[in-house]
Amino acid sequence: MTEHPDESNTPNEPESLLPIDEHVEESHDSDGRKVRHRGVYLLPNLFTTANLFAGFFSIISAINGNLHVAAATVFVAMVLDSLDGRVARLTNTQSAFGAEYDSLSDMVAFGLAPALLAYEWALSELGNVGLTVAFIYAACAALRLARFNTQIGKVDKRWFIGLASPAAAGVVAGWVWAVWALDEQGVAGGDLPLVLVMLFALMVAAAGLLMVSNIKYYSFKDLDLKGRVPFVAILVVVLIFAVVFSDPPRILLLIFLAYAVSGPVQHLMKFRRRKHVEG
Repeated sequence: MTEHPDESNTPNEPESLLPIDEHVEESHDSDGRKVRHRGVYLLPNLFTTANLFAGFFSIISAINGNLHVAAATVFVAMVLDSLDGRVARLTNTQSAFGAEYDSLSDMVAFGLAPALLAYEWALSELGNVGLTVAFIYAACAALRLARFNTQIGKVDKRWFIGLASPAAAGVVAGWVWAVWALDEQGVAGGDLPLVLVMLFALMVAAAGLLMVSNIKYYSFKDLDLKGRVPFVAILVVVLIFAVVFSDPPRILLLIFLAYAVSGPVQHLMKFRRRKHVEG
C-alpha cells in the first residue's frame, strides 16, 4: 500500500525566511479574472513612508519646542502625500495596501501632528478646554479619513466631501507658523491675549468639524498633468512659486484659509440660489 503525504500539512506557498507574513492582495484583471499578487509596490510606498516620517518628525519637533519646524514639516508632508498618489496613478501601481497605508500616514501627519502642534503652541493655555479642542481635531481627522476610504469609487472624484485633512492641517500649521514668525525669537501662544488664544481654539475646532461636514470642496483631481499646456502656464507656475517663497508662512496660510472658506461660501451661494428659485 502506497502512503501519500498528508496534503493538509503541505503548504501551498513557500514559507518566508523572515518571521513576517508576505502580503498577498487580490484584484481583477482586464478580463474580470481574479488575480493574486504577492508583495507591495515600492515606489509609491516610499513617498508614503516619507510622509509618515514627516508627520512623526513634526510631532517630535513640537514636543521639543521647535514649533516653527513642526509647522513647516507639516507642509513638507503635504507635498509627499500629493506625490505618492500621483506616482501610483502615473505608474499604474495603485493597490488596496497603498490606500490603507496612505490613510494611516495621513492620520499621523495631518491628524495627530497638527493637533499636538496646536496644543503645544497655544491650546495648553486653556487647560482641559484646549485639550478637548485638540482631541476634537484629531478625532475628526480620523473620522474624515475613514469616511473617505468608504467613499472611494462611489463619489465624484472632482469633489471632496468635507475639508480634506491636508488642507485642515494647512490651516492649523499655517496659523502657528505665521504668528510664530512675527518675531525672530518666535511668538508663542502664551504671549498672545486670551481672546486670541480662544479665537485660535475656535479655528482649530472649526477646521476639524469642516472635515466631517457634507460641504463639497474642489479636489483638483481632474487636472491633466500629463498633457501639453500653453507656454504661459509655466510662467504662471514660476510666479506662484516666487510669491509663495517670498513669505511662506503667511502666503501658505492665506491659500489654505481661502480654500477652507471656499466650501462654506459655495454651499451658502447654492443654498441662496435654491431658495431664490423656490421663492
